[in-house]
Amino acid sequence: MNTGRALRTFGLILAAGAMPILLSVTGCATGTSDRIEDHGTSARVTMALAEDTQYKYVAVNVETHKGTVQLSGFVNSRDQKDRAGDLAKKVTGVKDVVNNIKVQESVN
Repeated sequence: MNTGRALRTFGLILAAGAMPILLSVTGCATGTSDRIEDHGTSARVTMALAEDTQYKYVAVNVETHKGTVQLSGFVNSRDQKDRAGDLAKKVTGVKDVVNNIKVQESVN
């Protein structure tokens, strides 16, 4: 009977010790999945900007974190900045858009 009790106690200790390891592995997998999804969202937004027939967005950067897309860089007009934000909002996977694009002043 003592052997059974000892094995049960050992099993509980082993299970309790394994719990943090299992939780950390699960957390890593979720973090990796989020990063992969964010990378895909950034790629889709970049593609939507590249396919725009009205403007070119060669100086615009796209970064995504947990579905929030941040646009940064430079464009030539306020309309171009606004259009970039509108295009990004329509992309699958985008939850929110932070439009930090700067409008360059034209030198005349």
